[in-house]
Amino acid sequence: MTRIVTSLSEISHQYDALLVDLWGCVHNGVTAHPEAVAALTTYMAGGGTVLLLTNSPRPRAGVEKQLDSLGVPPSCWHTIATSGDSARAAMFRGVVGEKVYFIGEDHDQRFFDPINVVSDPVSIQQVPLAEAEGIVCTGPFDPMADPAENRADFLYAKQKGMKLLCANPDIVVDRGERREWCAGALAALYTEMGGESLYFGKPHPPIYDLARARLSEMGKHPSTDRLLAIGDGIHTDIQGAQGEDIDSLFITGGLAAAETGTTDQPDPAKLDSFLAKGQVTPTYAIGKLR
Repeated sequence: MTRIVTSLSEISHQYDALLVDLWGCVHNGVTAHPEAVAALTTYMAGGGTVLLLTNSPRPRAGVEKQLDSLGVPPSCWHTIATSGDSARAAMFRGVVGEKVYFIGEDHDQRFFDPINVVSDPVSIQQVPLAEAEGIVCTGPFDPMADPAENRADFLYAKQKGMKLLCANPDIVVDRGERREWCAGALAALYTEMGGESLYFGKPHPPIYDLARARLSEMGKHPSTDRLLAIGDGIHTDIQGAQGEDIDSLFITGGLAAAETGTTDQPDPAKLDSFLAKGQVTPTYAIGKLR
């Protein structure tokens, strides 16, 4: 059974490091959540390590700049592992070919910046779909548009046997009060149509490998039972943690606020029903990170 807790400090003494989701937990895409920042700062003051584990398609440096603009101070985290960096490493190994069709917004062009962790990287060239060997998707061209608008292009790509590299497995994200589509929605559509999508963020193993590498860079080597994953996505944060045998804290007031009846804390009956439908069992649950 999932235990509902009232604060991070109730359970944090059991863990040496936290793997913390960003959007919906530490910020809402517009501004930082002060209580979350305070909780993480207090945990670090007690000697704990905070790794921000995000499905952002951006490189780590790009996420750092975004955090600064949202008012998330560097005093509440140590290091960052992004889906974007994990996916970029795969792209530069040539998993979708060298000539790629890019789906995403202009601000995600940094995805194609050189990366140092791949020896002998392939030379990536962005080309029109008709000339492409594969697809790289950091998100929709328009995050408010119906993903089905891509059906015609996806049908062509599937017939050509192209693979789609998904830099962000999230389906949706809430930017303030507005819900937006993410790359995961397009990848799911491509798979549904018979295409092959490749994933590198939560809940898939590559990003957890990257997280452990980031901790190792700091000289930290916590055992799995001393890690706690925190997030508001049951099919990303919580499912991914379960797959890695990592304890998890489900933030119910994020993406699933309505389904779990969360105002300050989740409604226990609604939470149980929601988790049963999702077929996941987080170790703990709380309305918001605090």
